[in-house]
Amino acid sequence: MADDTGRSALPLPDYDQLPLGSLESRVRSLPAEAVEELLAHERTHADRPPATEVLTARLRQLQSGARPAPGDPSAPRPERRETHAGSPVTPATSPQPSSPPPHGTPDQRGKPKGDRT
Repeated sequence: MADDTGRSALPLPDYDQLPLGSLESRVRSLPAEAVEELLAHERTHADRPPATEVLTARLRQLQSGARPAPGDPSAPRPERRETHAGSPVTPATSPQPSSPPPHGTPDQRGKPKGDRT
């Protein structure tokens, strides 16, 4: 079992940051020993009931004869968004200033409409 300094040694990279839906799909590609390792880690760290339920259910499936699904648990994950530094907006791509709305602004009162008879 991995300790706090060895989290990268867990069968699923960044296990502690995975949302429950991703955990459910990612454990399907792991053998029983790896699921047992994650379950032990979960119980000694966060001990989140939904995560332990997912891991326990998958472990039971594997012990009942299920086979790990094909796939790479360390493949790129949709839950990890690429971050780009800085804003893509520049003065060249900024919109032109617009006029205030016709009803006025707090600084500039609108003009009353004329009498409609």
